[in-house]
Amino acid sequence: MTFTLPKNGPQIPKDTPRNFFIYGATMSGKSYLANEFPNPIVLNTDGNAEANSVPSIQLVNVKNDTGRIIHSVIQQLGEILLALQTQKHSYETVVIDVIDDVIEMIKIAVCDELTPPGKPRLKSLSEIPYGKGYDFFNQAITELVIDLKALPMNVIYISRQVSEYDDNGNATKDKPSLKDKYVNLINGNSDLMIKTEKIGNHYTREIDRKRKTYYADQVDDKAVLKILTTIRGAVEPAKEKAAKTKEKKKVTSEAGLF
Repeated sequence: MTFTLPKNGPQIPKDTPRNFFIYGATMSGKSYLANEFPNPIVLNTDGNAEANSVPSIQLVNVKNDTGRIIHSVIQQLGEILLALQTQKHSYETVVIDVIDDVIEMIKIAVCDELTPPGKPRLKSLSEIPYGKGYDFFNQAITELVIDLKALPMNVIYISRQVSEYDDNGNATKDKPSLKDKYVNLINGNSDLMIKTEKIGNHYTREIDRKRKTYYADQVDDKAVLKILTTIRGAVEPAKEKAAKTKEKKKVTSEAGLF
């Protein structure tokens, strides 16, 4: 096949966010938002996969009658990701609901795997000598995030929410219940962090953090763009229009009208 150079001329950039981290309180619309994305498959941890309105797979550490793991969630995730990479399918979005539980299940699997034969299962990674447990665990988490990002699909991580309190017991900040180091790993491989909230009968969605500014005319996936327009701060108007609006505000301000 002969290599062909691209046409020399201006082009409109294609810049669609594909990796998302969603967090919020219980019943705030996290899963509902995730299920709006095109053709989702949900990797579920709540033990109720069959009750979902979209195709779901229950994640689980399968144990034998002695309580030892015979098929770990690490193996299961590897099989699922390989299938999504190699099998013909029509899924466009993979949802991890919830990532908090997945990480705990991976930790349990590593402790089980590294427990010496005939011994009671280790309860903590710190019980495994020479930091071997932490190495295996961190490798499994990092590999999961990298493999998910490599999929030609939208990837959505869902986390619960906790509140930080001051010395007087007043809530000062809401944040993902996932530990900060895992939030940093996952968010570092995500394009948008989204917070969902329910106030009375009203549901809101807003951007907490984002990798960059996304413009409507550069998002080439119209199904994703439609969802982004429902999230406060997710997408800006067409880049040229946004620049003109910014310049107009600047001129108006300098004229003393603001």
